[in-house]
Amino acid sequence: MSSSKTAVPQAFEKTARTYLDDAQLRRNLGHATRTIRNKRNNVVGEMPDWEELRESGRQIKQNVMMNLDRYLLQLEESVIKAGGVVHWAHDAADANRIIANLIKEKGESEVVKVKSITTDEIGLNDALDKEGIHALETDLAELIVQMAGDEPSHILVPAIHKNRSEIRDLFREKLGIENLSDKPAELADAARRYLRKKFLHAKIGVSGANFAVAETGTVVVVESEGNGRMCTTLPQTLISVLGIEKIIPTWQDFEVFMQLLPRSSTAERMNPYNNFWTGTTAGDGPQEFHLVLLDNGRTSVLADETGRDTLHCIRCSACLNVCPVYERTGGHAYHSVYPGPIGAILTPQLRGPDDVAAASLPYASSLCGACYEVCPVKINIPEILVHLRNKGVRHKKRRGFFSGVRIEPVIMKMAAHAFRRRALYEMAQKVARIGQRLYVRKGIISKLPFQLSSWTEMRDLKPIPEQTFREWWRTRS
Repeated sequence: MSSSKTAVPQAFEKTARTYLDDAQLRRNLGHATRTIRNKRNNVVGEMPDWEELRESGRQIKQNVMMNLDRYLLQLEESVIKAGGVVHWAHDAADANRIIANLIKEKGESEVVKVKSITTDEIGLNDALDKEGIHALETDLAELIVQMAGDEPSHILVPAIHKNRSEIRDLFREKLGIENLSDKPAELADAARRYLRKKFLHAKIGVSGANFAVAETGTVVVVESEGNGRMCTTLPQTLISVLGIEKIIPTWQDFEVFMQLLPRSSTAERMNPYNNFWTGTTAGDGPQEFHLVLLDNGRTSVLADETGRDTLHCIRCSACLNVCPVYERTGGHAYHSVYPGPIGAILTPQLRGPDDVAAASLPYASSLCGACYEVCPVKINIPEILVHLRNKGVRHKKRRGFFSGVRIEPVIMKMAAHAFRRRALYEMAQKVARIGQRLYVRKGIISKLPFQLSSWTEMRDLKPIPEQTFREWWRTRS
């Protein structure tokens, strides 16, 4: 995705500079992430078996990934048995075509949406707009982003980059409410009044999902505002888009995830609204249910023995709230609907190594490990980041990244040769001390020439000192 500040997605290290200069953005993010972190620590600290729950969640997701083909077929069978219809979507284009056709068959031109991150991934709103269909976001933060013509910057709180005054001004303009204050209760009430009319007239609802149970065909949306309840019960037709990794095997598995997810995401003991539906029921709720099972690169991720743990993610966003990089740049710098540490490992795998913006994301990390410590299903994000960095380097070499004379490998071989011979090593130090004078600025080397520039794109190098330890030692002996 491109941000409102950058029309064409670029490498993270380039776009991040723009957002680092935005002091208001840093204040908004810092306040919000600190608040969520502190609340989460409190509710997690209440759980004496929290680590056991994390391990259980990891094992359940690992089992799903090892048997995904079987669970997918079981889910399809269960949904059909319960009166639903299952559609298989290989990629975003498939999913968008399926959903657009279902809406057009009903002759509708507007739908209400909830749990939008997977549909954001496939660009559903834009695809529907081209078909003359307006998709209205009903999650408060998603609605704010949509009204502003902006893009989400957080998995859980898409409008985290905006403060109350900015939202008040937006609502005054878009909803025509002149005397609106920036009090949260008034802002929420204004959105509620606007959305309630839409809910009561909507014939089609579109949702994402947190989980789907292979055993029963039950689909689940957990949320905090009630808009999910409206979207999944009032329309006559419900279309749900599910990434194929979001399956859990049995109903009993909720015992684990309904404790892990709310504490890790909203820092609540339980979500205020937990919406479960299984197929259709005559006279109760939607009379037509369609489940779109989305691949869109997930089977490629599954094929990577190290990278596949990324698919364990339950989209809680805990990793974003502890990440020092995300807190200072915000989500737009990632050019993805999945920002932060999880986005840094998921987006490159979904988009492939030739996407410049996505390929840079594994470097959007200090590898501090905080994301691993808070992940409710124990995804070792730092390990996967290093793995993807290695894959990226190998891919660049295959694509001729070091074209012509392979300077870096030659230098490495020469260095290895010099390190084995003391006299040669000391001579190399003296030569390098002279040669570096062209590049030392204010006590550091921040830019090397030609292909060696990749060494200084992400780090500054210390120059070789004017006197080495051995030279100093000789003056004392």
